[in-house]
Amino acid sequence: MTEFAIIVAGGKGTRMKSSTSKQFMLLNGLPVLMHTINAFFDYSPDIQVILVLPADEIDVWKELCMKYDYNKSIDIATGGESRFQSVKNGLSKISHENGLVAIHDGVRPLVGKDIIGASYRLAAVHQSAVAAVRLKESIRITDQDTTKAVDRSHYRLIQTPQTFELGLIKSAYEIREEVSLTDDASVAERSGHKISLFEGSYSNIKITTPEDLIIAEALMQ
Repeated sequence: MTEFAIIVAGGKGTRMKSSTSKQFMLLNGLPVLMHTINAFFDYSPDIQVILVLPADEIDVWKELCMKYDYNKSIDIATGGESRFQSVKNGLSKISHENGLVAIHDGVRPLVGKDIIGASYRLAAVHQSAVAAVRLKESIRITDQDTTKAVDRSHYRLIQTPQTFELGLIKSAYEIREEVSLTDDASVAERSGHKISLFEGSYSNIKITTPEDLIIAEALMQ
């Protein structure tokens, strides 16, 4: 079955306190986004990658590719005003009717090929496979006046990749966009599909703050 990967890279450097978009910041001598894409090609050199970028950053990406002599075979899709629209634009680049597609955050560069491979294998069986990890710390639910302890064993932190049977996720993204649809699993679930989780990795961090870059560099070394 043909395997696709949609890498969504629409973030800015706001929480990084930088004018450089976080996916373009340097990590161990290479832009974060290149590490992320490399992870998928390390898994399979035959994978078909669609990179979704804001329209005003496509030229920035091309300049970085020239600077770092980066010549991976990648299709580029223009991002939308939201993650929902960006993923939908990425899916529209896939003309195949059958296959598996992993949707992954461009700023999760430490995803391992074992996690990527597991997502495709499990999605082939269950139609969906979403990386998740158990909570390490105690949690409480709050309202304006009180707090209450809850059993953390019932909860998971959701990561990417989120991998789906192609027809399923394409049809799911035909629903109306809502603010509550924060990831691909929530879109598929809203469309009536069951979501299957599998064990992700605590090292599969999402780089959003300066501290995350420091942690990522330490993990890479």
